[in-house]
Amino acid sequence: MTITAIEQRVVAPARWTVDPDESFVEFAVKTFWGVSTVHGRFDRFEGSYEIGPDGATIELTIEADSLDTGNRTRDKHLRSTDFFHITEHPRVRFTSTRVHDVNGEILHVVGRLEAAGNALLLEFPATIRPVGDGLEVEATTTVDQSQLGMSSGQLGMIRRPATLHVKAHLSR
Repeated sequence: MTITAIEQRVVAPARWTVDPDESFVEFAVKTFWGVSTVHGRFDRFEGSYEIGPDGATIELTIEADSLDTGNRTRDKHLRSTDFFHITEHPRVRFTSTRVHDVNGEILHVVGRLEAAGNALLLEFPATIRPVGDGLEVEATTTVDQSQLGMSSGQLGMIRRPATLHVKAHLSR
């Protein structure tokens, strides 16, 4: 069903919020000259998907200190000024600037990722599908973490780019 511009102005905005118990935010980065991969996740985050008269928007806010790679020493280093600098920048934020429905199941998302006091523009596909009374949105993209001012670690041991993967169950 296609909604005309007039119908969009009349229809109330629809907003779904992330259910953190049914969602995850993960990352992976190659180390040791590409020989191994470190996997991690963020345990605390919130977000939304909203459709209104001006189109769709996606927002995700992550508590940077909730990162967990399974290694406390590494996690402490990732929270430091070399990477996320959580004392000055406690949150990682993604805010869409444009969301375009490609075919009802695929969204083309453009937006701004802010982390460690820096920002960069991201562009990636996301899948969206109804699940029960809610929605599921899933996206994977890569980020050159050096563009966010993050270190490559001692001896350049951390490779670029990092892979980010989000799977969010959203409900009204």
